[in-house]
Amino acid sequence: MALAVLLSACGGGDDGGGGDNAGKEPEKAGSASSAPAEQPTADTDSGMTVPDTTKTLATINGSDGFQFVVHSAVRDQGGFLTISGTLKNTTSKLLVAKAQWSGTEINVTRTGPSFAGVTLVEKNEKKRYYVLRDTEGYPLTTTGVTSVKAGESVAVFAQFPAPPANVTQVDLQIPLMPVATIEIS
Repeated sequence: MALAVLLSACGGGDDGGGGDNAGKEPEKAGSASSAPAEQPTADTDSGMTVPDTTKTLATINGSDGFQFVVHSAVRDQGGFLTISGTLKNTTSKLLVAKAQWSGTEINVTRTGPSFAGVTLVEKNEKKRYYVLRDTEGYPLTTTGVTSVKAGESVAVFAQFPAPPANVTQVDLQIPLMPVATIEIS
């Protein structure tokens, strides 16, 4: 399943607007909200498993107009946790991706823009989880997002080591954005 999410997220940066939360009023800048966890659904057109973008675990609003909507946090049997979501530009102007989202490690900076700087925190054990790296040192996350046009959105994912099975909630920390607590399914 993680491979399917990885492949679908690497396939392109435009989700065609399918993850739009139409009819929902945007939250004020610099806020985060959480909702109950939902399971991913199968995409019958491609045969791959993708997150159901109609479900929302959390909405994180940055003060600059970026909005990160978390659609799923799925634990797989291989010991991974994949977070899938949508990065939206809620303004009427082009927004440039934040350099801090990429992280500062030498191995991930060669990847270019990414979400390697995103972390998860498990509060009870006070453990921080970083985006996984492949054998070449590249982060297992969406890469290449340099900007988002006005009103558009981009599908994103990040893969982490899975917390212990008894952990059902983690804090998602995206640099320069508020922290959001999400449920793991």
